[in-house]
Amino acid sequence: MTDGRRARGDRTRAAVLDTAVALASVDGLDGITLGQLAAAHGVSKSGLFAHWRDKEDLQLAIVDRAREQWWDEVMKPALKTPRGVRQLWALHEQRMDFYERRVLPGGCFFATASHEFDDHPGPVRDRLFDALRYWITYLRSTAVEAIAMGELRPDADPGQLAFEIQAVGVAVVTHSRLLGPSSYDYSRRSILDRLRGLATDPSLLAEPNRNGEQP
Repeated sequence: MTDGRRARGDRTRAAVLDTAVALASVDGLDGITLGQLAAAHGVSKSGLFAHWRDKEDLQLAIVDRAREQWWDEVMKPALKTPRGVRQLWALHEQRMDFYERRVLPGGCFFATASHEFDDHPGPVRDRLFDALRYWITYLRSTAVEAIAMGELRPDADPGQLAFEIQAVGVAVVTHSRLLGPSSYDYSRRSILDRLRGLATDPSLLAEPNRNGEQP
């Protein structure tokens, strides 16, 4: 019975955090309350305090859940691609696919939360910084590996590439909502052209089809 209650509690916690990530992608982390989440899942507010002692604790858990989601939806699928320049492209393409499928109503949790907390020092900002640093570092290390494998030119700048891929990814979140779905195509074309221009063998990066997917 104890294990059953724990399992139910874990399921409730996971479901609440998924809802919170989705809501925060639109309204930001400060817009999320335990009362709002309790009402959405038909549980008591006091019951949620068993999982999170205060709002900051909840916000930290939401960031962690969003990071897990990013791994599952963006990074893990990209890692099935051959290492090197193709994996670097896949990381961007999987990100565009995640946005285009509207997994989150606001498009991107991290774009919204980073804008919200960039000038607010504290544990939540630090947790967001860690997540962003991990992503950008991974982009950079993938570029470094592609250079070492001889798939990108030796004069390619890994830090610059990581910055450009991240910047284009952030831009498409806003542009797609204001200017329409063509933003996804522009984003894909921007990064694909950049990588093909630096690739020692551009044929490694096949042209995307009309849906932006590799043939």
